[in-house]
Amino acid sequence: MGTLIEAIRKQQGTKEIEMVSRKEGAGQEWLAGEIVKGRIVIPRNCNHQAITPIAIGNGMRVKINANIGTSPSHCDEEVEIRKVEAAIRAGADTIMDLSIAGDVPALRRRILDTFDIPVGTVPIYEAVIGLNATDELNFDRFLRVMESQARDGVDFMTIHAGLLKRHLPFVANRVMGIVSRGGALIAQWMKHRSAESFLYERFDDILEVAKTYDVTLSLGDGLRPGCTADANDAAQFGELDVIGELVGRCRAADVQVMVEGPGHVPMADIEENVRRQKRICDQAPFYVLGPLVIDRSPGYDHIAGAIGGAMAGMFGADFLCVVTPAEHLRLPEPEDVFEGVMASRIAASAADLARKRRAEVEANLGISRARKAFDWQGQKSFALDPEKFDRYLETVEQAEGQADAQRPCTMCGEWCAMKR
Repeated sequence: MGTLIEAIRKQQGTKEIEMVSRKEGAGQEWLAGEIVKGRIVIPRNCNHQAITPIAIGNGMRVKINANIGTSPSHCDEEVEIRKVEAAIRAGADTIMDLSIAGDVPALRRRILDTFDIPVGTVPIYEAVIGLNATDELNFDRFLRVMESQARDGVDFMTIHAGLLKRHLPFVANRVMGIVSRGGALIAQWMKHRSAESFLYERFDDILEVAKTYDVTLSLGDGLRPGCTADANDAAQFGELDVIGELVGRCRAADVQVMVEGPGHVPMADIEENVRRQKRICDQAPFYVLGPLVIDRSPGYDHIAGAIGGAMAGMFGADFLCVVTPAEHLRLPEPEDVFEGVMASRIAASAADLARKRRAEVEANLGISRARKAFDWQGQKSFALDPEKFDRYLETVEQAEGQADAQRPCTMCGEWCAMKR
């Protein structure tokens, strides 16, 4: 069927570019040019037909991914489906299935068949399910899993190919070591075998599968900092240098690619993170987990992540991975996913406003004018979470039985500054 980039090179119009152009308010020709340059990606597997495409990258609205997935302790397919529903209801743009237990292929196929949202995975997770030891893992097994997921219609995949054997000594001085699940698996495999990462050495084979199914590769940060003390260190930036090389190889193969980033980063170091990634990876879309700006906010990590996400987005990050209130504590429930997505949507909207995106500027003006006019329905129409708006709204009309819907809220009543 060919890739999106190949279609653009042949000057063939695509429905994905047409749909994204309308949603983003961007010209189709410009959009196509940015995709070819690698500054924008539209994750869409050629086998995933029922999909509403989204664009990630330069000039686009900051997008949000929500993670779901089973664990050995909590493995209920119905709960995971409810998480997807909660994420979509809250406004997530994509879903990643990070399952490591149960019938992983069945859950993935159900998500792909049921929902029209782009879906991502981390193939190495499924590749190690059922193995008794890391030394049983090999590239052929990994590639079989990757191809199976691609055949099912997975739109983007995290590949931790930038973590090399030479980076492992840098981890020794860290407080938290390696916190990436995929990164730890590859590091353990390299240490056990005293060999270079098969993901790096066989990257051309990975590119071949990605190109066949038009899977967008998300180059994972296996050495992302797991605490603020480890941020912006030699391990993290050493891996980033290799990722920059891999971005070039993806583009040469006409494979869409984006780059994943940290993690835990103090506010003062976020700008350097984003600027450095954009320079080394030649403006490839940047996909960040948070970043969390403090380490001691368990139960509120969605807030710490939203603060970092807003700052990262302001400096140029393109894609925010949701952090839920359950982060570091337990597998999230559907309500945790909803809260995490809402926090990330606030961060993304704040970043879009800082970047002066017209739609976000107009939405903020709209809700402000509605507040000035005590227009409750107008305010609700611009609210990121209209359901919560309704739950919290208590007008004087409701509280005192008055008929005037233009009355102020019950915080100040007739003492309202705008009424005076």
